[in-house]
Amino acid sequence: MNAIKLLGAALIVAGVLGLIYGGFTYTKDTHEAKLGPIEFTIKDKETVNVPIWAGVGALAAGVFLLFIRKP
Repeated sequence: MNAIKLLGAALIVAGVLGLIYGGFTYTKDTHEAKLGPIEFTIKDKETVNVPIWAGVGALAAGVFLLFIRKP
């Protein structure tokens, strides 16, 4: 399997996952404080929404790359 077909398969998987889940969430450490033996950490939960057009575009580009033929 060459690099173009591998990239096409990865884009298809990413596009399908983007359409199914619609986004992803991650945790980001924002502040940390140490007051003697006590430590405080504030973690913010961030959500990134994946637009429908991005999922469809990745899916279409993946299908195109997977079925493209070299002359």
